[in-house]
Formats: sequence, C-alpha cells, structure tokens
Amino acid sequence: MPHRPRLTDQQWNRIRLLLPTSNGRRGRPWSDHRRVVEAIVYRYRTGIPLRDLPSRFGSWKTVWARHRRWAGDGTWDRILGVLLANADAAGQIDWRIAVDSTINRAHQHATNTHRPESCRAAAHARGPGAHREPVGHGIGRSRGGLTTKIHHAVDGRGRPLAVVVTPGQAHDGQSLPLLLGDLRIPKTGAGRPRTTPSMLLGDKAYSSRAIRKTLKARGITAVIPERCDQQEHRRRRGSAGGRPPKFDAATYKNRNVVERSFALLKQWRGLATRFDKLAIVYRSAAVLAAVLVWARI
Repeated sequence: MPHRPRLTDQQWNRIRLLLPTSNGRRGRPWSDHRRVVEAIVYRYRTGIPLRDLPSRFGSWKTVWARHRRWAGDGTWDRILGVLLANADAAGQIDWRIAVDSTINRAHQHATNTHRPESCRAAAHARGPGAHREPVGHGIGRSRGGLTTKIHHAVDGRGRPLAVVVTPGQAHDGQSLPLLLGDLRIPKTGAGRPRTTPSMLLGDKAYSSRAIRKTLKARGITAVIPERCDQQEHRRRRGSAGGRPPKFDAATYKNRNVVERSFALLKQWRGLATRFDKLAIVYRSAAVLAAVLVWARI
C-alpha cells in the first residue's frame, strides 16, 4: 500500500511542539506522535474501522488510546487556541463570523449505547477537565433517524473558530449560546481572551427576539434575515409591532463561507458519518480538522 502522508511538514512543525511530551505515567514512553496523529487523520479521512488501519501506523490500540486521551483532556482545543491566538495577533482573523450546523447520520456502531430520552448537550468550554461526555452522547432522533449535529462558528474566510456537537434534533438557535461560549481566542500576551466578534451572520434559524437582544447587549451586529411569520406578526400588530430589524443583504452574501467549511469538513468520511460512541471523541476529530486548517496558514 503506497504511503500517503496526511500531514505536510509545515502543518507538523506548527503543532509538534504543542503536543504533550509526557504521558504522566511510569513505563514505556510514548511512541512517535507524528505517526499516531497521521493515523488519526487517516482513520477519519477514510472512515475505516480502527482495527483496519494499515500496519505502518502501528497498533490500532495505541492510536485509539492517544486519541481518547487527548479528546478528554482538551489537547486539540489548547493547540487550536494557540494557533488562533497567533493568527489573531497577526491580524489574520476576520471577526465577521458566520454560524450554522450540519447534520450527520450516526452509524449503528455509534448508537449501541444507552441514551436517555431527554438528551441535551453540555457546553464544551475550553480548558483542562472541561470536556465531559454530554448526556445522551450527543445523539438524538430526527427525520433522518439517529443523528448528530456539528455546529461551526467560522471567520469571514470560512476557517473554524469554535466547534460544538449536539444531538441531531437540537435547534440551531437554542445551541447558539453553546457555540458563542466556545468562542474564546486567547491573547499571546497579557489580557483576557477575545469572545466577542464584530458581526454575526446566520440564517433564519437564528432569527429570534432573544438572540437579537443578546447580540445587541454584547455589541455584536446581527446580520440575520427575519422569518416570514415574524414579519407577518409584526404587521398584524401595526404600530405596536415596532420597526423591522436592520438587515444588510450585501454582507449576508458572505454567510456561505460556513457552508464551504462544512463541505471541506465532510471530506472526512468519519465525520460525515459518525462512527464514534463518545461525543467528545467525535468532536475532537472535528477540532483536529480545524487545527489542520489553521496550521496551513
């Protein structure tokens, strides 16, 4: 089988110094990080079972253990935070962010776990110990059966800034606080992380009075079209209905950057279809995909 590297030297040089250097335990030291990371990427790009990994990647158990450990301790989130901090310091982040979600079918291998009827994803705050498995493993039932959603907040060039996983039936508008809560870009020096974009572009799923009020209170310009039923309700109330919300149609045309980010993400077959039982493991692969995007810059 021909060797097909999944990481360029540029990408590896950007992330290798940010990976843990010790497993914190006695015994055999960690094997080569690059081979393991390439195995993780290969597995999600191809969508194959872990046990079918080519022998050049070593033991599949090592790949799984490393991926599971880094998913639980937030390693990829910390690496993404460093890359985003450096990009922000260099002025490379367009803070006119766009938000949306994509729904993915959960394979039967991901669904043979106990899921309570009422499942709600927990917020994925960055930091050690902050990534806990949500109730129901982030899998819910929608029109497509058992599904899961990946929510993205991307900058004005379509590069992911925040990633959240929820059950498939979760409403995009109700999941927006989770997504904005995950948006924390650290400073390279002293100072608080940046959590407030200058503008937020979203489709009609985010058109609600509560969301517009929250964004206005935080000084974020909302570029969200008003739903037809909301327009009709305002007209029926007459002068008591108030003025229609401001909407910049020209700026809204750039919202498709988030759709293009999902088109790139779903080239990873292991993300387009969910095979992972644990939501934190599945989400960490989506964060890894974001890391590779920013490592190319």
